[in-house]
Amino acid sequence: MNDLQKKIKSRLQAAQHVLITSHVRPDGDAIGSSLALALALLDAGKQVQVVLSDGIPASFKYLPGTEIIRTKADGEFDLIISVDCSDLKRVGDALNAYHAPDIVIDHHVTTEAFGILNLIEPEAVATASVLTRHMKEWGLAITAPMAANLITGLVTDTLGFRTSNTTPEVLRQAADLMELGADLSTFYYRSLVQRTFVEAKYWGAGLSSLECADGVIWATLTLADRKASGYNGKDDADLINIVSSIDGAEIAIMFVEQSVEKTKVSWRALKPNIDVSQVALRFGGGGHKAASGAELSGNLVEVRERVLAATREILN
Repeated sequence: MNDLQKKIKSRLQAAQHVLITSHVRPDGDAIGSSLALALALLDAGKQVQVVLSDGIPASFKYLPGTEIIRTKADGEFDLIISVDCSDLKRVGDALNAYHAPDIVIDHHVTTEAFGILNLIEPEAVATASVLTRHMKEWGLAITAPMAANLITGLVTDTLGFRTSNTTPEVLRQAADLMELGADLSTFYYRSLVQRTFVEAKYWGAGLSSLECADGVIWATLTLADRKASGYNGKDDADLINIVSSIDGAEIAIMFVEQSVEKTKVSWRALKPNIDVSQVALRFGGGGHKAASGAELSGNLVEVRERVLAATREILN
């Protein structure tokens, strides 16, 4: 092990009360990575809280260990870990009244080193892949419940092993996790295919807003759309994955109104030579070359105009 791995192992072994957190509007990798690490530390005799400021979407409540997730921390901790989060502000309110993370584990190319120990591997397809690489080195055994969470992170961040950064290593990791008891077909279906009636109605509203011009395709979801469909989440219910599968554009964008003065934006590069993380950084966001996001202040119409103009600049 290199020096960083030794230090992380030492901190994990010494800790007794651990807080694990991740980013707002958590996805499959954030949830799966948080739970896998938490379950491993619980098995090692630690007291662990997983704190996600937005809680967990209903679509992931089938994962092993979700009952330990809470929206606010309670008590004192001798170790705080952030997983799958590119900067401190994206943690949301989870660390209010607590210090910044002691350990940051992530795979985003735009990740800031906001911890004391920062394990950032941007070549990894998911934070779940980073954990699968290193947990055994840290003395943490991977059992079937942990494997289920880790394979969910791999599946969701690669869109079912379809993204251009999918490597032989991640396929080997998936095979190893299957041998440990993870049912790939089940987690693939529940993470990427299965949708509720409410989510389908929400998608319908977004798809009816589709526009395409100058190499960019985009869709919009408003607060009114969320209310009309009955969708309780603050995200797009993964509609960006459908928008980005439509032929005829180079970049796909999803606009999701969060409030009258705030809009979440997601970008997807549809060609390997395009880096959407650079435009996301301009708006205070970040992510990967092929997939990035940001949350912008301003009303929906203003944000959409600014983002479309900046996105077309990188194409030109």
